Amino acid sequence: MKSRYIAYFLLLLVAVSCEPKIDEFTPSAGSADFSRYVSLGNSLTAGYADGALYTSGQSFSYANIIAGQLALAGGGNFVQPVVTNEDGLLPGKLKLGISTNCLGVSGLGPVSAGGSPTGLPGAVAPVGYSVHNFGVPGAKSYHLVAPGYGNPAGLLTNPMTANPYFVRFASSPTTTVVADAMAAGPTFFSLWIGNNDVLGYSTTGGAGDVITGQDLFSGALTGIVNAMTSTGAKGFIANIPDVTSVPFFTTIPYNGLVLTQQAQVDALNQAYGSGLLGINFVLGQNPFVISDPTSPNGIGMRQLEQGELVLLTLPQDSIRCAGWGSQKAIPGYYILDASEINAVKIATQAFNQTLSNLADSKGLAYVDANSFMAKAKTGLVYDGIKFSVTYVTGGIFSLDGIHLSPRGNAVIANYFIDAINEKYGSGVPHVNVGDYPGIVFP
Repeated sequence: MKSRYIAYFLLLLVAVSCEPKIDEFTPSAGSADFSRYVSLGNSLTAGYADGALYTSGQSFSYANIIAGQLALAGGGNFVQPVVTNEDGLLPGKLKLGISTNCLGVSGLGPVSAGGSPTGLPGAVAPVGYSVHNFGVPGAKSYHLVAPGYGNPAGLLTNPMTANPYFVRFASSPTTTVVADAMAAGPTFFSLWIGNNDVLGYSTTGGAGDVITGQDLFSGALTGIVNAMTSTGAKGFIANIPDVTSVPFFTTIPYNGLVLTQQAQVDALNQAYGSGLLGINFVLGQNPFVISDPTSPNGIGMRQLEQGELVLLTLPQDSIRCAGWGSQKAIPGYYILDASEINAVKIATQAFNQTLSNLADSKGLAYVDANSFMAKAKTGLVYDGIKFSVTYVTGGIFSLDGIHLSPRGNAVIANYFIDAINEKYGSGVPHVNVGDYPGIVFP
């Protein structure tokens, strides 16, 4: 009997000794110094989401998420120019709600969040403290080095030279974003800028803005990177995703005109010369008719071609009840045509080459955000959660179809952290993406 107990004890001892040992992860900075992290960029860096800059959106900015992880590896405080309003600094915030269209059909979709946005002049009141997040919604590359971009007087005399978001935390009317970022004494920085250099052109169908010239972009970025690295700071540069791959451009299909009655088809075909003008309709899905002064048929309109993009701002009730896209041509500022898409892609490729060259020349980490977005376009799984670029339900983008959701910011933050760890041999831990909220359903 006694020998049996001894045998049991030996078996138990062997079992315990064979249990796998789990090494504890110890965050580390590697060759980097995270003690003063500063971020530079535009609305993506600021935490803009759902068409507005508001309190909780800022708290979920990728920069703030990264700062929280860097703090585990020696990073210090990270101060943002906080908007103390959940309704937004300026009007425009969206939420999911029920609306009724012109046909009397109600459904769930993005609607105005209403509320009481801060609005002007309160929106430009100085925050009264120094910050570390220099993400400025609306900023293009050259705006970061432009004196007076934070001058409140410029908002009245020439709104193109000043920005209300930067006015809130600029140290003086004549300073630049980069000068204030340098004054924060960064030991580590992130730079994600350039999206707006093509985005304004894209979101207005090529009508409301121009693409930044390559020389201007290259000069601005060289100045920014030279300044940020002048005191020995390390960091990462992220490139520009293909803006035409985001839900703002991919949600409404080019052939989204659905005809269900043969009488409709016949009437439209007759009105357009029974095919002589190159415009034809069938039962089911059809390409929209759009305005095009250069159309080969000479009538200043044609049907969309596959691959051309319809903007999310296209008023759907005009399609349903006012004959847009069928009886009337959709105005060009709601469309990104093939030549405009090509111009955006050429510029994006050139800008990204500039960013890559600068990162290499300064020994900085380089993050290929463009490749990340390409993966998201085909769908990806992160922390067991499925993501895609599908509007509302895809999980990555907020309701404006351009800016990231809190969960999307967590995913991209981890992507940036991977680049930091690889370049500097650091051990900055990931965040748990599931801890961050997605789009709130009513």
